[in-house]
Amino acid sequence: MIRCVIIDDEPLAQDVLEAHVSGMPDVTLLGKFNNAPEALAFLAGQEADLVLLDIEMPEMTGIQFLKSLAVPPLTIFTTAYRDYAFEGFELGVIDFLLKPIAFARFSLAIDKVRDFIRLRAQNTQLEPGDPAPEYIFVKSGVKRLKLYFGEITHIQGLKDYAIIYTPAEKVVIKGSLKQVLERLPPNLFVRVHKSFIVSKQKIARIERNRILVGPHQVPVGRNYREVIDLL
Repeated sequence: MIRCVIIDDEPLAQDVLEAHVSGMPDVTLLGKFNNAPEALAFLAGQEADLVLLDIEMPEMTGIQFLKSLAVPPLTIFTTAYRDYAFEGFELGVIDFLLKPIAFARFSLAIDKVRDFIRLRAQNTQLEPGDPAPEYIFVKSGVKRLKLYFGEITHIQGLKDYAIIYTPAEKVVIKGSLKQVLERLPPNLFVRVHKSFIVSKQKIARIERNRILVGPHQVPVGRNYREVIDLL
């Protein structure tokens, strides 16, 4: 069961999120809060797996709230302001939902949370040693998984983990995005954001603030735009 809290100063937005949560049989709502300080006090004595977090709030913004937590739960930003998406991913949020939030889009975000929790439990890690020219091995217990570089579309950093995406599956490994990048061929992969690496071969389109990689939209960080211009 995924234990979540809602933090939003708009009652209507709270009601919409609560209704969406009620449609998820494996998600339970621990509480709703009108402001971040109340939520901080609650979380000091109660563990949550997921926070549905608004950004523009009085007293303390969602971004300030997230930065104040030593070990924040998985976080989905829920906001009316698209411009916050890039900062959100830099803070390690798992998804970003733009209001008004449809149930179908909310369901996709919860799928990401489910997948991450399930895959994180497998304790998969990069296998030590130099990778081969075409692939790298990751290890989970006694199992070894070969990941071909040509199949990887992009990689997302999330706190102390990295999510490796291929068209067929996702693999969550223990380790930073920097550690993963050091094991990838620089002629095939490029870092485009504090929290994202993309395969150069899989880029479908480059726009001002994002890159389209198959069905995925990857944000371009402000400090990486010069890198993108060279692609």
